[in-house]
Amino acid sequence: MANKYRRVYADNNATTPVHPEVQKAIIEALPIFGNASSLHQYGREASHKIESARQKIAGFLGASPEEIVFTGCGTESNNTVLNSIFCGCQRCGKQQKHPHVITSKIEHPSVLTTLKCLERRGVEVSYINVDKYGMVDPHEVQKEIRDNTSLISIMYANNEIGTIQPLKEISEIAHARNILMHTDAVQAVGKVPFKLADIDVDFLSLSGHKVYAPKGIGVLYVRKGINFCPLIYGGHHEGNRRAGTENSLGIIALGKAFEMLEKEMPAELVRMKILRQKLKDGIEKLIPEISFNGHPLDVQPGTLNVSIDYIEGEAILLHLDLEGIAVSTGSACASGSLDPSHVMQALGIPIEKVHSSIRFSLGRENTPEDIDYILEKLPPIVEKLRKMSPLYKR
Repeated sequence: MANKYRRVYADNNATTPVHPEVQKAIIEALPIFGNASSLHQYGREASHKIESARQKIAGFLGASPEEIVFTGCGTESNNTVLNSIFCGCQRCGKQQKHPHVITSKIEHPSVLTTLKCLERRGVEVSYINVDKYGMVDPHEVQKEIRDNTSLISIMYANNEIGTIQPLKEISEIAHARNILMHTDAVQAVGKVPFKLADIDVDFLSLSGHKVYAPKGIGVLYVRKGINFCPLIYGGHHEGNRRAGTENSLGIIALGKAFEMLEKEMPAELVRMKILRQKLKDGIEKLIPEISFNGHPLDVQPGTLNVSIDYIEGEAILLHLDLEGIAVSTGSACASGSLDPSHVMQALGIPIEKVHSSIRFSLGRENTPEDIDYILEKLPPIVEKLRKMSPLYKR
């Protein structure tokens, strides 16, 4: 018997719904309006809550609280690190006149676009190729190192295909040459089990709205002893590392989100793997002429990217949306653009398969019944669209 219309959110790599316990924490924290920099009791109350959240996040990552800097989002965290290599301020010491950065071709636009801007200011950048699964080869990184290499920035997990990178090996290569190592871990935190000691990076970026906290709050981890230039000046906040009155409500919410990750993440990762495999097996069984994108093993447990031949991914997305199912055709930050995904192109995927791809990204609210509903609705949509396609051979 066919399922009735339901709403299924399968776009958790774009953003996550706020956790119910985080919602409660936000409501309880609404009366805490004091400025955390103020010395009176209102300010001290806000400051205490902020430092409590900082300790929770540090504990989850395996960091010290003083290594946690609150920012506005993952994009700001990335920009802070990348712009820092070119600032040349007194606190950072003598800088290279033309510093060199190594990154990959599949980074988030907040990294790639920033580096393109820095190139116009004299920074030299090497963009590493990836293999057909979206994996960076550490030996290729090593080959690109120069005498003026200041930073290596490689994302931990890709937002479009879910591939997880060998960060530990790349960090070892960086530190052997006294080069700083940064990772955009926005899509890894809460989805890949790790502690900072496992990856040995100097900087790490994360975003609240990818871990069931609200938008507008992020974190930059800075290894103790590493100096960098702030992106935002104007105050002594965050240990003189990020000026501006702290977003106390967002920080409290993020602290609660990490508290819930600590409790729920082990079981959730197992559950996500089961749901993803159920979805993958179902698509393979029910829809011919498809191909999956990303690494078959080293991949986030909830991300599944598939190219469905002969039809546009955008058409699939819109038809699924009419059935109450939310998915993505690539990077959510690039939606609205007709340009093909830079990530998929870097994998060497033919352009027609790039345009025919959709991404399912599962989260804590998804159920086996959601997967059943997707597998009920997707095949007839594909069949309908293929009949309309001039490329499809009947």
